[in-house]
Amino acid sequence: MKMVADETKKIKYEYTRLVVPLGPVHPALKEPIRFIVSTRHEEIVDVHVRLGHAYRGIEVLAETRNVIQALYLVERICGICSHAHTTCFVQAVEEIGKIEPSRRAVYLRTLIAELERIHSHMLLLGLMAHEIGFDTLFMYTWRKRELVMDLLEEITGNRVHYGMNTFGGVRSDLTPQLKRKVSNVLDRIDEATRYIHEVFQDKTVEKRLCDVGFLSSDDARELCVVGPTARGSGIDVDFRRDDPYAAYGDLKNDFSVVVRSKGDVFSRMEVRIFELYESTNLIRRILDGLPDGPVSSAEKVLKLVGGLPEGEVISRVEAPRGELIHFVKTDGKGGLKRFKARTPTLANVVSLKPMLVGGEIADIPVVIASIDPCISCADRITIVDLDREETSTVDLVTLRRKKRD
Repeated sequence: MKMVADETKKIKYEYTRLVVPLGPVHPALKEPIRFIVSTRHEEIVDVHVRLGHAYRGIEVLAETRNVIQALYLVERICGICSHAHTTCFVQAVEEIGKIEPSRRAVYLRTLIAELERIHSHMLLLGLMAHEIGFDTLFMYTWRKRELVMDLLEEITGNRVHYGMNTFGGVRSDLTPQLKRKVSNVLDRIDEATRYIHEVFQDKTVEKRLCDVGFLSSDDARELCVVGPTARGSGIDVDFRRDDPYAAYGDLKNDFSVVVRSKGDVFSRMEVRIFELYESTNLIRRILDGLPDGPVSSAEKVLKLVGGLPEGEVISRVEAPRGELIHFVKTDGKGGLKRFKARTPTLANVVSLKPMLVGGEIADIPVVIASIDPCISCADRITIVDLDREETSTVDLVTLRRKKRD
């Protein structure tokens, strides 16, 4: 019997997509967020971003408290830009209650806001250095950032949640000794910024950050991104100048809005580096022109207890990461009927998809870091009913009941 060998066919298949899950726990991610990344070889062809791993229910919790209690809760939305959140919140309540803080108080609010911007930007510049493997620059940047953190602690008593803002003013004042110390620290920050900028211009760093994570001006405008992310793509927007609050109306001619048009990771870093110079200049201007007078009024705070009228206000500030919006609706009994915070990360996280698609897997950490994400202050929970095609937010009591059911 004659044996016939089996014929083997060689079929060449096109390389299929590989789905790479990134997060919610990953060494490159400082907070829990999940990315579903589709790749072809090393190229990223699609990205899906999933929030929901760090929901804390702060908006709902604030609606169960009076405005004075809510102020402390609002400050804990974010540890890096806690002063931006309280400034945004107290401005809304002051507008509803027709409370006018003193000029000295709003100047001090602005001073703390710019110190917070410096420490936030230096934190990110250090993290970016770490993401590209430049740990010496990371340690140098964070060491210099400690100068600002120590200064904030000396002025307010706290390093993270400063507790500086109160309704109708601020809680801490600047002594002549503190003014001199602030001025001395600014000189050292300027010196450190010059060195950081010089190192970021090193060819090795440039090659790692240039032409990576591109976001065009058209995409940035269409996606409504904010802050340094928008300014790094050529969008000339800054609400300290465009819609002045606190003391920025008096200071809008004393600083420039830093804009870069290339739209890559390096441009977003360069915007933050040059904003450090602008912030130190603004603080010097505040120290030179700090008005006299009281910093707060106990009568104005007492007015809020049971005497705050019913009303609703939208307040916005330029946080270190970009435009921060608070919607505050009072119930006429000293409490909140509705509170909503739209943080910069919530606006900017949608831009990660066009930044990542077309890049390489190795670029993912630096691209994500370039928007300076704060996941904890961006997370929300929404229930989607596919049958009824309805969406609704959920409070903690309902969420617990659904879990038991």
